[in-house]
Amino acid sequence: MIARTLYLENNILKILDQRLLPSEIYYIDCITKEDTFKCIKDMAIRGAPAIGVAAGYGMYLAACEKEFKNISEIKKYIEKAGKYLISARPTAVNLFWGVDRILNVVKRYTGFNIIELKLRIKVEANKMYEEDITINKKIGELGAKLFKKKSTILTHCNAGALATAGWGTALGVIRSAYKQKKIKMVYVDETRPYLQGARLTSWELLQEKIPCVLITDNMAGHFISEGKIDAVIVGADRIASNGDTANKIGTYSLAVLCNYNKIPFYIAAPVSTFDTKISDGKKIKIEFRSSDEVVLINKKHVAPVNMKALHPAFDVTPHELITAIITEKGVIKKPSVKTIKDVLIKRSSYL
Repeated sequence: MIARTLYLENNILKILDQRLLPSEIYYIDCITKEDTFKCIKDMAIRGAPAIGVAAGYGMYLAACEKEFKNISEIKKYIEKAGKYLISARPTAVNLFWGVDRILNVVKRYTGFNIIELKLRIKVEANKMYEEDITINKKIGELGAKLFKKKSTILTHCNAGALATAGWGTALGVIRSAYKQKKIKMVYVDETRPYLQGARLTSWELLQEKIPCVLITDNMAGHFISEGKIDAVIVGADRIASNGDTANKIGTYSLAVLCNYNKIPFYIAAPVSTFDTKISDGKKIKIEFRSSDEVVLINKKHVAPVNMKALHPAFDVTPHELITAIITEKGVIKKPSVKTIKDVLIKRSSYL
């Protein structure tokens, strides 16, 4: 069984420190919004759905941090906490979604009981946690239908249970397909520079005895061109109205390879990852992270000491290169403004 990504216990948010995996399972105790912010910013927790849920719990911790004189004071404090939390990482829209879910609860509350408001925030954060698992299993169910028996799949980064409240998006599809005996082998991109594939996806797959093999990112083209890969499936951090998708750096390269070699390229993501406020991928803000994460591995230099590196954490894949986006509301084939809108307006029947 995969270790839980995060959970609330006695008003303490327990976050699995994914930077230590696969060597060590250790939970960080988050008592304040600052603790939660640090875990998100420093990538102790990562994956768009996971940080969205963490943000929800971070808002609850903010509500419990101090004594408030009246309902107006706590509402203003929580609103300020939301602005603080969304500054942790700019690309993943689920972070904004998680904060907004709690802010909507706060705005809708018209009473004057501070304890009741805190309880409502906690209930909403727990609901977000449970919903995420349900949503991921639905994505898995729908996505598994796209694969034939004995499929060989390549995935990039980690879009598994560790990137969500549980089960996973892209890896959730692979899990569901494997249970249906459709998966022959999973090729795992190591995903430089943070090695989420090597450290996290490999660990998840091995835990569940799903056949897998690790490759370096620059090997993907070779194996795809050799006909070893039937399809590629990845997660997403933000999807624009037209289907342009921001995901872990290296995703765009895979989409181009799939397009040239005529194999399917799938995105698996909940509808909360769609940002309908932006028209296309050019408007997605790309997070740039520290040069040290590239030139250092385990705090040891793999480049000359004075060498600096560029480190965009994400890239954007144009919608034209995406075969389909798998959501809990349905599979969006040939993503476009219209096909996406047609699916997003559907009501969810499983929540």
